[in-house]
Amino acid sequence: MIRYALICDNGHGFESWFASSSGFDEQARRGLVACPFCDSIKIERGVMAPAVARTDRGPRPAEQAEPAEAPAAAAPATPAPAPVALMGDKEVAFRAMLTALHEHVAKNAEHVGPRFAEEALKIHHGESEGRAIYGEATAEDAKMLNEEGVDFLPLPKLPGARN
Repeated sequence: MIRYALICDNGHGFESWFASSSGFDEQARRGLVACPFCDSIKIERGVMAPAVARTDRGPRPAEQAEPAEAPAAAAPATPAPAPVALMGDKEVAFRAMLTALHEHVAKNAEHVGPRFAEEALKIHHGESEGRAIYGEATAEDAKMLNEEGVDFLPLPKLPGARN
């Protein structure tokens, strides 16, 4: 497994794990790697130092006795770096609002799945009862609904749904 530091074309930095270098290349080429902040699929590897395990020293002892006294000339231990938050307050708030929107739609509308365009058109023409619906539509479906004058609103996917 390889951990890559990645950056999108909007400058957002994040990390992800891949089975191999070619695994990243293939997934990025197919548009399967997306920025968790803006969903951009224009992703590149960022600059990072490799973490290489040394094998020339043999296995590391699991338990090593602590010396009775630390040498006086020993340098003070540097504190571990603080963890870096992958999301700022704005991103956390945005995701919370988006999650609340999804919950509201699911609670107050009927899920019609891939029949969304068909059902929306029936409602628009009065062939089916008027009600709030949600579901999936292709780009072609959305274009057709727009040309027919059907009012609809695309619902953004939850960011965590693909990551």
